[in-house]
Amino acid sequence: MKNILSLNAKEARKFFLKHESYCNFDLPPYFKFDSILNDLSNTLKNTNLSNFYSSTKKPWDFEDVNYRLTSNKDGKYAWRPLQLIHPALYVNLAHIITEPKNWKDLKARFTFLMRESRNIECEGLPVISSYYRKDRAAQIIHWVDKVEKKSIKYALAYDYVLHTDITDCYGAIYTHSISWALHDKSVAKDRRHDDSLCGNKIDRQLQAMSNGQTNGIPQGSVLMDFIAELVLCYADSLLAQQISTIKKSEYRIIRYRDDYRIFTNHSQIAEQIMKELTDVLHNLGLKISSSKTKGTDKVVHSSIKEDKLYWFAHGRNHDKLLHELLNISLFAESFPNSGQLTILLNSVYYRIIDLYRKDIKEDITALISVAVDIAYKNPRVYPIATAIISKLIDFLPKSKREKAIQKILQRFKKLPNTGIMQIWLHRITVKLGGNYDHSERLCTKVVDPNVKIWNSDWLKTMLRRKIDICNVIDADELIKIGAVIGKDEVELFKVTDYSY
Repeated sequence: MKNILSLNAKEARKFFLKHESYCNFDLPPYFKFDSILNDLSNTLKNTNLSNFYSSTKKPWDFEDVNYRLTSNKDGKYAWRPLQLIHPALYVNLAHIITEPKNWKDLKARFTFLMRESRNIECEGLPVISSYYRKDRAAQIIHWVDKVEKKSIKYALAYDYVLHTDITDCYGAIYTHSISWALHDKSVAKDRRHDDSLCGNKIDRQLQAMSNGQTNGIPQGSVLMDFIAELVLCYADSLLAQQISTIKKSEYRIIRYRDDYRIFTNHSQIAEQIMKELTDVLHNLGLKISSSKTKGTDKVVHSSIKEDKLYWFAHGRNHDKLLHELLNISLFAESFPNSGQLTILLNSVYYRIIDLYRKDIKEDITALISVAVDIAYKNPRVYPIATAIISKLIDFLPKSKREKAIQKILQRFKKLPNTGIMQIWLHRITVKLGGNYDHSERLCTKVVDPNVKIWNSDWLKTMLRRKIDICNVIDADELIKIGAVIGKDEVELFKVTDYSY
């Protein structure tokens, strides 16, 4: 496992243009963006996207350049905005970042910022897997090793830990701060009109994706994770300057993306560091989440997420499937939308996936009802929950399947901001026939290739047509899948097929 800074410019460009890097949230396997990304990469090679702009319109003139998906966060009214960045803008930005000189400068800047960030360990850079098929699996393993386990080890040296994170980090990042992070604030301000400055190029591309706005970057891709990490590493270096009078032996900080763990032997020192961190972030347009800021002297226990720790102590297996689902449902009431919930549902999925109807002696409709209720209240588990639901529906007699599906669809219509769930519900119905109402455009794209995903009215005709009619649906994959969501579709930690 290695992080992205170990790659050369050519390797980094290839990494950013992968489907999984472009879209780092779960979609059914027949959605594939590699083809359009690589096609555009060849088209834009050795040229700039601005050469393909329309003579009258520019991308920042439109609000809907990117494709926006909403994912409900809490089964109520909170939601998480995800975006599939317009592929031409995404590729152009990837090209800017991985242009050999720019990539060399970015790597050098990261190295400098991390060296300057005394006692602050940056563990949020994207990683590349050589073992698992998905880089996201390697990212999770990296978090366990470099954040969770390392935190437990720090209990030997420190008696107190303070946890905090940044409120709406991606939505709050000030695009000009990217140039500050890359070149230093004074240099960036003096050269704010210099079109040759890499930070300014990145800034303008981000504004082009967001109707000219300078607040917020799109969430949902590894490329944006990388850009956010640059700003956060810059914040680390500024924080290190502000707390330089504190002895090195008195504290340690682990930062993973927008999450901080501050280890000390005295709560007063932790509070002092928190004050300085709050000021540093404020000057970058970011702020601490007060509701998620907690200090404790239980360093070992707090190193492990509360939901995971609870299941270690109270979780148990059940012979009856309904009892297991109900137990998971109760757990979800205490720890809604938690990572542990996904793990628990995975165990249910693997318990039933290879069974036949005759193997199930329980009421299938009751099992479906509990599984749907868990998904309804815990949007994080949509993929694995719909995989379970698809298998349970398959257990039903054919005469009852359509009625069950209609009830499920009606249930989710009551919930706002369920674009991701619509896509996964469509995955269940796509092989069953019938007239099911799915309003999400990505769903209609599966059956109608003429559906436009992104607004390309700001591009010249040739490139606009290429994007408007691009095929992001893998027909072979669509033919291959069955009515039941298979292991390959939800198996995150599947290993690669090649030796390494």
